[in-house]
Amino acid sequence: MSEPADIAAMSFEQALAELEQIVGRLESGQAPLEDSIRMYERGAALKAHCEARLEAARLRVEKIVVGAGGAQGVEPAEFS
Repeated sequence: MSEPADIAAMSFEQALAELEQIVGRLESGQAPLEDSIRMYERGAALKAHCEARLEAARLRVEKIVVGAGGAQGVEPAEFS
């Protein structure tokens, strides 16, 4: 696995792909306890990074919508 410092440089897609790999490895139950703890910590950092990227994208979309039509009658963008 990569060092935690490089998470900030990852794209949303890269972070999500690594997070999915970590979840799969943890769900398999095959990793030793210490490795599982390290993977869980990295997974938590990747999750936070993905959430931050999604929030930034949501704010960008809202800015585009508000900029195109003005603030009147504009609903905030919601991503599920």
